[in-house]
Amino acid sequence: MNSQENPLVIGLLVNPCAGLGGAVALKGSDGEQIMREALARGAVPQAGPRTQRALALLAEAGVPVLLRVWGGDMGADWAQAAGLPVEVIGQPGAGLTSAEDTRTAAAALVAAGIDVLLFAGGDGTARDVLDSVGAAVPALGIPAGCKMHSAVYAVNPEAAGRLLVALARGELVNVMEGEVRDIDEVAFRNGQVRARYYGSLSVPADARLLQQVKCGAPEQEDLQVGEACAWLAERMAPGVTYLMGSGSTVAALMEQLGLPNTLLGVDLVRDGALLAADVTADQILEFMGDAPARAVLTVIGGQGHLFGRGNQQLSPAVIRRLGRDGLHILATRIKLASLDGRPLLVDTGDAALDRDLCGLLPVIAGYEDEVLYRVATDASE
Repeated sequence: MNSQENPLVIGLLVNPCAGLGGAVALKGSDGEQIMREALARGAVPQAGPRTQRALALLAEAGVPVLLRVWGGDMGADWAQAAGLPVEVIGQPGAGLTSAEDTRTAAAALVAAGIDVLLFAGGDGTARDVLDSVGAAVPALGIPAGCKMHSAVYAVNPEAAGRLLVALARGELVNVMEGEVRDIDEVAFRNGQVRARYYGSLSVPADARLLQQVKCGAPEQEDLQVGEACAWLAERMAPGVTYLMGSGSTVAALMEQLGLPNTLLGVDLVRDGALLAADVTADQILEFMGDAPARAVLTVIGGQGHLFGRGNQQLSPAVIRRLGRDGLHILATRIKLASLDGRPLLVDTGDAALDRDLCGLLPVIAGYEDEVLYRVATDASE
């Protein structure tokens, strides 16, 4: 076991702009123009608070750690807020941070001497870390982006904290090669997913706590998807506002309804008509008002995420307004079987809400075919 004289040295790097575009329907945060547009739409940075949630577990556990950090909101602010000892290695420049800031900080932290690099961001941040330091040290991501295809992130901030606590206690933690994948954000905003493999990072591994690479659906699943959508379409009630979540399964439902669809956004439907397309979190709340509303969701194949990956427009406020009973989940038996018994995962950005969502929820798997499936914050629950 580590002693206080031999602490786990963690390099901390936060991309404070990660995920800014999610809740405001921009589907990403790459590039200064998009970041400024997100802020102009009222986006609230999430990467820092999510980092603090992970670090809080280290502080609570009282394990011996030393954090070597980048200054300000790229690391130091959140470590100090969690009450952890820090050594500031460098400072970010003025203004919004860039990919170059991430690469510079990652290289400097590794050069300063660390046991593990902890970074908060999305797939673009993972690419920057890969480009800068490769597999020089183990690296672990705190998920804070919009598009999360890479297998280098914990399933939520608390899962990252638990992995670090295990390392600090000297427990045996496996290591794996985690794929770094990213997509073309311009194509993504136009409803096209073009994912690409860029390389691998060395990642502390626990299958219960680390997210998997996103997988597409097999062709034989199409019939089951159509049947599930047909049954839900028959059950849609008059006067109810339906929040049609992102993904190809929900797109199939919209096709059955004869309505245009935003493949990677959230559309609003009521009484068989499209109310609004590609809406933000604030717009959803405005349209919902006090009238009855329900959300139609699907599951990310291979990963199992229900909330927190690509549908940040369904904010904690929106989800609370809906309640657990206001969720229609579409996922075929083939897709559920691909999870190998792992639960559906929730990472809304609100830890208390995540806990409230846990438990068994009904999943529409086919025509007149509904199953109960477990929802959790990670696979250990």
